[in-house]
Amino acid sequence: MQTVHKPSFAEHRIWYGIILFLVEFVRGAFLVSFLPTYAVNALGFTVTTVGWAVSIHYIADTVIKCYAGYLLDRFSLRFTVTCGLAVSMAGLWLLYQVHSVWLLIGASALFGIGLSPIWLVCLSKVKPEHRAEQMGMLYTCWLAGLGAGPIVINFIIDKSYSITFWLMMGLWGVSLLLSLFITNTKLSTPTQIPLQDQLAMLWDRLRSMKKLLPGMTLQTTAAGILVPVLPGFASHALGFSYSQYSYLLIAGGVLTVAALIPMGKLSDRFGKKWFLILGFTAFAVTLFSLTLASQLWMALTLAGLLGISYAAVLPAWNALLAQYVPNNNQGLGWGLFSSVEGIGVIIGPVIGGWIADTFSESMAVLASAVLLGAIAVYYWIAPPEGTGERVALKN
Repeated sequence: MQTVHKPSFAEHRIWYGIILFLVEFVRGAFLVSFLPTYAVNALGFTVTTVGWAVSIHYIADTVIKCYAGYLLDRFSLRFTVTCGLAVSMAGLWLLYQVHSVWLLIGASALFGIGLSPIWLVCLSKVKPEHRAEQMGMLYTCWLAGLGAGPIVINFIIDKSYSITFWLMMGLWGVSLLLSLFITNTKLSTPTQIPLQDQLAMLWDRLRSMKKLLPGMTLQTTAAGILVPVLPGFASHALGFSYSQYSYLLIAGGVLTVAALIPMGKLSDRFGKKWFLILGFTAFAVTLFSLTLASQLWMALTLAGLLGISYAAVLPAWNALLAQYVPNNNQGLGWGLFSSVEGIGVIIGPVIGGWIADTFSESMAVLASAVLLGAIAVYYWIAPPEGTGERVALKN
Protein backbone atom coordinates (compact mmCIF):
# COMPACT_ATOMS: atom_id res chain seq x y z
CA MET A 1 0.00 0.00 0.00
CA GLN A 2 1.43 3.32 -1.04
CA THR A 3 2.05 5.87 1.70
CA VAL A 4 -0.07 8.98 1.41
CA HIS A 5 2.14 12.04 1.20
CA LYS A 6 1.11 14.77 3.57
CA PRO A 7 1.64 18.34 2.43
CA SER A 8 4.62 19.91 4.15
CA PHE A 9 5.23 23.52 5.12
CA ALA A 10 7.77 23.82 2.31
CA GLU A 11 5.16 22.84 -0.30
CA HIS A 12 2.64 25.39 0.93
CA ARG A 13 4.81 28.24 2.18
CA ILE A 14 4.41 30.18 -1.07
CA TRP A 15 0.62 29.87 -0.70
CA TYR A 16 0.68 31.16 2.86
CA GLY A 17 3.30 33.74 1.95
CA ILE A 18 1.10 35.28 -0.76
CA ILE A 19 -1.86 35.58 1.59
CA LEU A 20 0.33 37.03 4.33
CA PHE A 21 1.86 39.51 1.88
CA LEU A 22 -1.53 40.72 0.62
CA VAL A 23 -2.99 41.04 4.13
CA GLU A 24 -0.02 43.04 5.45
CA PHE A 25 0.15 45.11 2.25
CA VAL A 26 -3.43 46.30 2.81
CA ARG A 27 -2.98 46.72 6.57
CA GLY A 28 0.17 48.82 6.13
CA ALA A 29 -1.34 50.84 3.29
CA PHE A 30 -4.50 51.55 5.23
CA LEU A 31 -3.16 52.30 8.71
CA VAL A 32 0.01 54.15 7.72
CA SER A 33 -1.11 56.04 4.62
CA PHE A 34 -4.82 55.91 3.83
CA LEU A 35 -6.55 56.27 7.21
CA PRO A 36 -4.55 59.28 8.50
CA THR A 37 -5.01 61.12 5.19
CA TYR A 38 -8.63 60.20 4.42
CA ALA A 39 -9.99 60.52 7.96
CA VAL A 40 -8.45 63.96 8.53
CA ASN A 41 -8.74 65.55 5.09
CA ALA A 42 -11.93 63.97 3.76
CA LEU A 43 -13.93 63.14 6.88
CA GLY A 44 -12.71 65.95 9.13
CA PHE A 45 -11.62 63.80 12.07
CA THR A 46 -8.78 64.94 14.30
CA VAL A 47 -5.38 63.28 14.32
CA THR A 48 -6.04 62.24 17.92
CA THR A 49 -9.14 60.36 16.78
CA VAL A 50 -7.12 58.61 14.11
CA GLY A 51 -4.53 57.68 16.73
CA TRP A 52 -7.21 56.11 18.89
CA ALA A 53 -8.54 54.19 15.90
CA VAL A 54 -5.09 52.77 15.14
CA SER A 55 -4.55 51.84 18.80
CA ILE A 56 -7.94 50.16 19.01
CA HIS A 57 -7.09 48.21 15.86
CA TYR A 58 -3.95 46.79 17.45
CA ILE A 59 -5.69 46.19 20.78
CA ALA A 60 -8.37 44.15 19.02
CA ASP A 61 -5.74 42.27 17.05
CA THR A 62 -3.72 41.53 20.19
CA VAL A 63 -6.63 40.50 22.40
CA ILE A 64 -8.16 38.24 19.78
CA LYS A 65 -4.88 36.38 19.16
CA CYS A 66 -5.31 34.24 22.26
CA TYR A 67 -8.89 33.32 21.38
CA ALA A 68 -8.00 32.82 17.71
CA GLY A 69 -5.34 30.36 18.83
CA TYR A 70 -8.00 28.47 20.77
CA LEU A 71 -10.18 28.32 17.64
CA LEU A 72 -7.28 27.03 15.58
CA ASP A 73 -6.80 24.22 18.08
CA ARG A 74 -10.50 23.26 17.76
CA PHE A 75 -11.56 24.00 14.18
CA SER A 76 -10.05 23.60 10.72
CA LEU A 77 -7.37 26.05 9.65
CA ARG A 78 -9.21 26.95 6.45
CA PHE A 79 -12.49 27.73 8.22
CA THR A 80 -10.86 29.93 10.89
CA VAL A 81 -8.64 31.88 8.49
CA THR A 82 -11.40 32.46 5.93
CA CYS A 83 -13.89 33.63 8.57
CA GLY A 84 -11.28 35.96 10.06
CA LEU A 85 -10.45 37.54 6.72
CA ALA A 86 -14.16 37.98 5.98
CA VAL A 87 -14.69 39.79 9.29
CA SER A 88 -11.73 42.09 8.60
CA MET A 89 -12.98 42.79 5.10
CA ALA A 90 -16.30 43.91 6.57
CA GLY A 91 -14.42 46.23 8.95
CA LEU A 92 -12.35 47.61 6.09
CA TRP A 93 -15.45 48.37 4.05
CA LEU A 94 -17.16 49.98 7.04
CA LEU A 95 -14.14 52.22 7.66
CA TYR A 96 -14.74 53.87 4.29
CA GLN A 97 -18.38 54.56 5.12
CA VAL A 98 -18.03 56.05 8.61
CA HIS A 99 -19.19 59.51 9.62
CA SER A 100 -18.91 59.29 13.41
CA VAL A 101 -16.02 58.81 15.81
CA TRP A 102 -17.46 55.73 17.48
CA LEU A 103 -18.21 54.04 14.19
CA LEU A 104 -14.65 54.76 13.06
CA ILE A 105 -13.21 53.17 16.21
CA GLY A 106 -15.61 50.21 16.06
CA ALA A 107 -14.82 49.53 12.41
CA SER A 108 -11.10 49.76 13.14
CA ALA A 109 -11.50 47.14 15.87
CA LEU A 110 -13.43 44.90 13.48
CA PHE A 111 -10.67 45.29 10.91
CA GLY A 112 -8.13 44.08 13.50
CA ILE A 113 -10.13 41.10 14.76
CA GLY A 114 -9.75 38.93 11.68
CA LEU A 115 -6.02 39.37 11.09
CA SER A 116 -4.69 37.03 13.78
CA PRO A 117 -5.58 33.57 12.37
CA ILE A 118 -3.42 33.71 9.23
CA TRP A 119 -0.34 34.61 11.28
CA LEU A 120 -0.99 31.85 13.79
CA VAL A 121 -1.53 29.27 11.05
CA CYS A 122 1.81 30.18 9.45
CA LEU A 123 3.64 30.04 12.77
CA SER A 124 2.10 26.72 13.80
CA LYS A 125 3.35 25.11 10.57
CA VAL A 126 7.00 25.95 11.15
CA LYS A 127 9.12 22.80 11.53
CA PRO A 128 11.29 22.68 14.67
CA GLU A 129 14.48 21.74 12.83
CA HIS A 130 14.30 24.79 10.56
CA ARG A 131 12.53 27.32 12.77
CA ALA A 132 14.68 30.35 12.12
CA GLU A 133 14.94 29.83 8.36
CA GLN A 134 11.21 29.30 7.85
CA MET A 135 10.30 32.18 10.13
CA GLY A 136 12.68 34.32 8.12
CA MET A 137 10.61 33.49 5.05
CA LEU A 138 7.39 34.42 6.82
CA TYR A 139 8.80 37.71 8.04
CA THR A 140 10.07 38.43 4.54
CA CYS A 141 6.48 38.24 3.27
CA TRP A 142 5.24 40.26 6.23
CA LEU A 143 7.79 43.05 5.90
CA ALA A 144 7.57 43.14 2.11
CA GLY A 145 3.81 43.66 2.31
CA LEU A 146 3.93 46.05 5.25
CA GLY A 147 6.62 48.15 3.58
CA ALA A 148 5.31 48.07 0.02
CA GLY A 149 1.75 48.96 1.01
CA PRO A 150 2.34 52.54 2.18
CA ILE A 151 4.85 53.27 -0.60
CA VAL A 152 2.53 52.12 -3.40
CA ILE A 153 -0.64 53.61 -1.91
CA ASN A 154 0.99 57.02 -1.40
CA PHE A 155 1.23 57.44 -5.17
CA ILE A 156 -2.44 56.49 -5.71
CA ILE A 157 -3.90 58.62 -2.92
CA ASP A 158 -2.84 61.74 -4.84
CA LYS A 159 -5.18 60.67 -7.67
CA SER A 160 -8.28 59.42 -5.86
CA TYR A 161 -9.40 58.17 -2.46
CA SER A 162 -12.00 55.99 -4.15
CA ILE A 163 -9.53 54.23 -6.45
CA THR A 164 -7.17 53.70 -3.51
CA PHE A 165 -9.86 52.19 -1.32
CA TRP A 166 -11.24 49.82 -3.93
CA LEU A 167 -7.74 48.66 -4.81
CA MET A 168 -7.25 47.70 -1.17
CA MET A 169 -10.62 45.97 -1.08
CA GLY A 170 -9.74 44.08 -4.25
CA LEU A 171 -6.43 42.85 -2.84
CA TRP A 172 -8.14 41.80 0.38
CA GLY A 173 -10.72 39.93 -1.69
CA VAL A 174 -7.92 38.04 -3.46
CA SER A 175 -6.45 36.98 -0.12
CA LEU A 176 -9.91 35.84 1.00
CA LEU A 177 -10.32 33.70 -2.12
CA LEU A 178 -6.85 32.19 -1.71
CA SER A 179 -7.65 31.26 1.88
CA LEU A 180 -10.33 28.87 0.57
CA PHE A 181 -7.57 26.67 -0.85
CA ILE A 182 -5.16 26.45 2.08
CA THR A 183 -4.46 23.02 3.53
CA ASN A 184 -5.99 21.89 6.82
CA THR A 185 -2.96 19.73 7.63
CA LYS A 186 -1.54 20.38 11.09
CA LEU A 187 1.92 19.41 12.27
CA SER A 188 0.44 18.11 15.52
CA THR A 189 -2.98 16.95 16.67
CA PRO A 190 -4.35 19.11 19.46
CA THR A 191 -5.31 17.44 22.70
CA GLN A 192 -8.96 18.13 23.43
CA ILE A 193 -8.71 19.50 26.96
CA PRO A 194 -10.72 22.31 28.57
CA LEU A 195 -9.64 25.87 27.80
CA GLN A 196 -9.15 26.57 31.52
CA ASP A 197 -6.65 23.71 31.75
CA GLN A 198 -4.84 24.91 28.64
CA LEU A 199 -4.56 28.42 30.04
CA ALA A 200 -3.18 27.02 33.30
CA MET A 201 -0.61 25.04 31.32
CA LEU A 202 0.38 28.10 29.33
CA TRP A 203 0.63 30.18 32.50
CA ASP A 204 3.12 27.64 33.81
CA ARG A 205 4.96 27.94 30.49
CA LEU A 206 5.13 31.71 30.86
CA ARG A 207 6.55 31.31 34.35
CA SER A 208 9.21 28.95 33.02
CA MET A 209 10.17 31.42 30.28
CA LYS A 210 10.39 34.47 32.51
CA LYS A 211 13.83 35.30 31.12
CA LEU A 212 12.20 35.98 27.76
CA LEU A 213 9.42 38.24 29.04
CA PRO A 214 11.45 41.49 29.06
CA GLY A 215 12.34 41.00 25.42
CA MET A 216 8.77 40.08 24.50
CA THR A 217 7.46 43.47 25.62
CA LEU A 218 10.40 45.86 25.45
CA GLN A 219 11.34 45.23 21.82
CA THR A 220 7.82 45.91 20.59
CA THR A 221 7.59 48.92 22.90
CA ALA A 222 10.81 50.30 21.41
CA ALA A 223 9.45 49.81 17.91
CA GLY A 224 6.10 51.32 18.87
CA ILE A 225 7.79 54.44 20.23
CA LEU A 226 9.13 55.15 16.74
CA VAL A 227 5.83 54.84 14.89
CA PRO A 228 4.32 58.28 15.62
CA VAL A 229 7.63 60.21 15.68
CA LEU A 230 9.65 59.06 12.67
CA PRO A 231 8.06 61.40 10.08
CA GLY A 232 8.55 64.41 12.37
CA PHE A 233 12.03 63.26 13.28
CA ALA A 234 13.02 63.02 9.62
CA SER A 235 11.69 66.48 8.81
CA HIS A 236 12.46 68.42 12.00
CA ALA A 237 15.64 66.81 13.32
CA LEU A 238 17.23 65.62 10.06
CA GLY A 239 15.79 68.28 7.77
CA PHE A 240 14.69 65.81 5.09
CA SER A 241 11.73 66.15 2.76
CA TYR A 242 8.93 63.57 2.68
CA SER A 243 10.38 61.94 -0.44
CA GLN A 244 13.79 61.67 1.22
CA TYR A 245 12.13 60.09 4.24
CA SER A 246 10.59 57.56 1.85
CA TYR A 247 14.09 56.72 0.61
CA LEU A 248 15.09 55.90 4.18
CA LEU A 249 12.12 53.57 4.55
CA ILE A 250 12.96 51.86 1.28
CA ALA A 251 16.64 51.42 2.22
CA GLY A 252 15.79 49.90 5.59
CA GLY A 253 12.96 47.76 4.25
CA VAL A 254 14.83 46.33 1.26
CA LEU A 255 17.83 45.29 3.33
CA THR A 256 15.60 43.81 6.02
CA VAL A 257 13.74 41.69 3.49
CA ALA A 258 16.96 40.67 1.72
CA ALA A 259 18.70 39.64 4.94
CA LEU A 260 15.92 37.80 6.78
CA ILE A 261 16.31 34.35 5.23
CA PRO A 262 20.16 34.37 5.25
CA MET A 263 20.14 35.55 8.86
CA GLY A 264 17.66 32.82 9.73
CA LYS A 265 19.93 30.16 8.24
CA LEU A 266 22.98 31.54 10.05
CA SER A 267 21.16 31.63 13.36
CA ASP A 268 20.06 28.01 12.90
CA ARG A 269 23.70 27.10 12.31
CA PHE A 270 25.56 29.19 14.90
CA GLY A 271 23.01 29.63 17.69
CA LYS A 272 20.34 32.16 18.54
CA LYS A 273 21.79 33.77 21.67
CA TRP A 274 24.53 35.82 20.00
CA PHE A 275 22.30 36.82 17.12
CA LEU A 276 19.90 38.31 19.66
CA ILE A 277 22.64 40.07 21.63
CA LEU A 278 24.54 41.42 18.62
CA GLY A 279 21.34 42.24 16.73
CA PHE A 280 19.85 44.30 19.54
CA THR A 281 23.22 45.99 20.19
CA ALA A 282 23.63 46.94 16.52
CA PHE A 283 20.05 48.17 16.41
CA ALA A 284 20.55 50.41 19.45
CA VAL A 285 23.89 51.84 18.30
CA THR A 286 22.65 52.50 14.76
CA LEU A 287 19.44 54.13 15.97
CA PHE A 288 21.46 56.40 18.27
CA SER A 289 23.79 57.28 15.38
CA LEU A 290 20.80 58.21 13.23
CA THR A 291 20.09 61.15 15.54
CA LEU A 292 23.53 62.54 14.56
CA ALA A 293 23.16 62.09 10.79
CA SER A 294 23.46 65.35 8.88
CA GLN A 295 23.50 64.16 5.25
CA LEU A 296 21.20 61.94 3.25
CA TRP A 297 23.85 59.35 2.39
CA MET A 298 24.69 58.92 6.06
CA ALA A 299 21.05 58.43 6.97
CA LEU A 300 20.55 55.96 4.09
CA THR A 301 23.55 53.93 5.24
CA LEU A 302 22.28 53.87 8.82
CA ALA A 303 18.77 52.94 7.67
CA GLY A 304 20.26 49.99 5.79
CA LEU A 305 22.18 48.90 8.89
CA LEU A 306 18.97 49.13 10.90
CA GLY A 307 17.33 46.81 8.41
CA ILE A 308 20.14 44.25 8.68
CA SER A 309 20.05 44.45 12.49
CA TYR A 310 16.30 43.88 12.45
CA ALA A 311 16.76 40.89 10.16
CA ALA A 312 19.31 39.40 12.57
CA VAL A 313 16.94 39.65 15.52
CA LEU A 314 13.58 38.53 14.11
CA PRO A 315 14.21 34.91 13.01
CA ALA A 316 16.40 34.08 16.02
CA TRP A 317 13.96 35.62 18.47
CA ASN A 318 10.88 33.85 17.12
CA ALA A 319 12.71 30.55 16.76
CA LEU A 320 13.71 30.83 20.41
CA LEU A 321 10.17 31.70 21.43
CA ALA A 322 8.84 28.71 19.45
CA GLN A 323 10.67 26.35 21.81
CA TYR A 324 8.16 27.27 24.52
CA VAL A 325 5.04 26.59 22.47
CA PRO A 326 3.27 23.35 23.53
CA ASN A 327 3.45 20.82 20.70
CA ASN A 328 -0.19 19.81 21.07
CA ASN A 329 -1.57 23.34 21.41
CA GLN A 330 0.49 25.43 19.04
CA GLY A 331 -2.30 27.77 18.01
CA LEU A 332 -3.21 28.69 21.57
CA GLY A 333 0.46 28.91 22.56
CA TRP A 334 1.37 31.31 19.76
CA GLY A 335 -1.77 33.30 20.45
CA LEU A 336 -0.85 33.87 24.08
CA PHE A 337 2.78 34.75 23.33
CA SER A 338 1.77 37.09 20.51
CA SER A 339 -0.63 38.81 22.90
CA VAL A 340 2.21 39.39 25.38
CA GLU A 341 4.36 40.88 22.63
CA GLY A 342 1.42 42.99 21.49
CA ILE A 343 1.45 44.93 24.77
CA GLY A 344 4.42 46.94 23.49
CA VAL A 345 2.69 47.65 20.17
CA ILE A 346 -0.16 49.26 22.09
CA ILE A 347 1.76 51.30 24.69
CA GLY A 348 4.79 52.18 22.53
CA PRO A 349 3.10 54.80 20.33
CA VAL A 350 1.56 56.48 23.38
CA ILE A 351 4.96 56.72 25.07
CA GLY A 352 6.64 57.92 21.87
CA GLY A 353 4.04 60.60 21.28
CA TRP A 354 4.31 61.85 24.86
CA ILE A 355 8.12 62.04 24.72
CA ALA A 356 8.04 63.83 21.37
CA ASP A 357 5.46 66.38 22.60
CA THR A 358 7.20 66.92 25.95
CA PHE A 359 10.79 66.95 24.71
CA SER A 360 11.49 66.26 21.02
CA GLU A 361 11.33 63.61 18.31
CA SER A 362 15.07 63.01 18.72
CA MET A 363 14.57 62.24 22.40
CA ALA A 364 11.92 59.66 21.52
CA VAL A 365 14.34 57.98 19.08
CA LEU A 366 17.01 57.94 21.79
CA ALA A 367 14.54 56.40 24.24
CA SER A 368 13.87 53.61 21.75
CA ALA A 369 17.61 53.05 21.33
CA VAL A 370 18.08 52.85 25.11
CA LEU A 371 15.38 50.17 25.41
CA LEU A 372 16.94 48.10 22.63
CA GLY A 373 20.37 48.40 24.21
CA ALA A 374 18.93 47.35 27.57
CA ILE A 375 17.54 44.18 25.97
CA ALA A 376 20.99 43.32 24.57
CA VAL A 377 22.64 43.81 27.97
CA TYR A 378 19.96 41.79 29.73
CA TYR A 379 20.31 38.80 27.41
CA TRP A 380 24.08 38.96 27.64
CA ILE A 381 23.81 38.70 31.43
CA ALA A 382 20.94 36.20 31.45
CA PRO A 383 20.98 34.26 28.15
CA PRO A 384 17.71 32.37 27.68
CA GLU A 385 18.61 29.80 25.03
CA GLY A 386 19.62 26.89 27.28
CA THR A 387 16.42 27.15 29.31
CA GLY A 388 14.37 27.12 26.11
CA GLU A 389 15.92 23.87 24.93
CA ARG A 390 15.13 22.16 28.22
CA VAL A 391 11.51 23.33 28.12
CA ALA A 392 11.09 22.09 24.57
CA LEU A 393 12.17 18.58 25.59
CA LYS A 394 9.31 18.32 28.07
CA ASN A 395 6.58 18.50 25.45
